Amino acid sequence: MKLRPLVETDAEALIEANRSNRDYHAPWVQPPLDRAAFDNWFAGVVAGRTISLIGQMPDGGIIGIFNFSEIVLANFRSCYLGYYGMTAYAGRGLMSICLRAGLIHMREAVGLRRVEANIQPDNRRSIALVHRLGFRREGFSPAYLFIDGAWRDHERWAILLDEVSSHV
Repeated sequence: MKLRPLVETDAEALIEANRSNRDYHAPWVQPPLDRAAFDNWFAGVVAGRTISLIGQMPDGGIIGIFNFSEIVLANFRSCYLGYYGMTAYAGRGLMSICLRAGLIHMREAVGLRRVEANIQPDNRRSIALVHRLGFRREGFSPAYLFIDGAWRDHERWAILLDEVSSHV
């Protein structure tokens, strides 16, 4: 298993994985399902507004995607985290391993201090993932994001990256 930066040549495999997992992702996330949507989303990576990491199995199977966006350095040193996994690898702890590695990367390579994840309250698996890694619930945001055709409430979870252990 490895975690690496997402690159443009990942488009075809990621779009196929996203299409195959459409029901698994709804209503939590709307990842790109065609090339135009991928290119629009990937433009944020190219522009430097987002660091996207892909977790992969040795055979190339996609475990999940981790997007660190709205990165602000200077006195803030913080960003937002969005992520989603694929059903073929669910329940095996692989998202936890990948996310921990991603958080360590953001601390050590980018210099961030804090990461915030906004999660729909009924997305129990996602909340369990961040809770397992040490995120704390900081609040509730009604009608926070427009996802899957509706404004969705979200819980705000955050972690200080100096609290993330480098040991698995």
